[in-house]
Amino acid sequence: MAKYIAQIIVLGTQVVGRAFARALKQELAASQEAAKRAGGGPEGARRAAANASTGLTLEEAMQILNVEKLDPEKINNNYEHLFNVNDKAKGGSFYLQSKIVRAKERIETELKSNQPKQDQSQSKASS
Repeated sequence: MAKYIAQIIVLGTQVVGRAFARALKQELAASQEAAKRAGGGPEGARRAAANASTGLTLEEAMQILNVEKLDPEKINNNYEHLFNVNDKAKGGSFYLQSKIVRAKERIETELKSNQPKQDQSQSKASS
């Protein structure tokens, strides 16, 4: 009887160990894929930090605000419209309103990080 219990415990441990190893491999592969999509290097690290701080990728933020390019005027117009339409007092959704705010924050983060690059390229071109 003890022999069978020991075999069951060993088999159960093996099954759990294999499942854990498989899950670990999948997580590692997903992490590497995310790093590739972020661009890798310092640029990828910056994007990953911005994504983590707002909880949105740049693409998601652009979809939420319905913009194709990072045009500050269009972003602000769409933000104002969507924010007002989803006002709780007008029967809107606080959840959607908060998503709209986070989307604008994410895009503003991207615009701020692109600003120094544009300034550097303009100063090099004028030299």
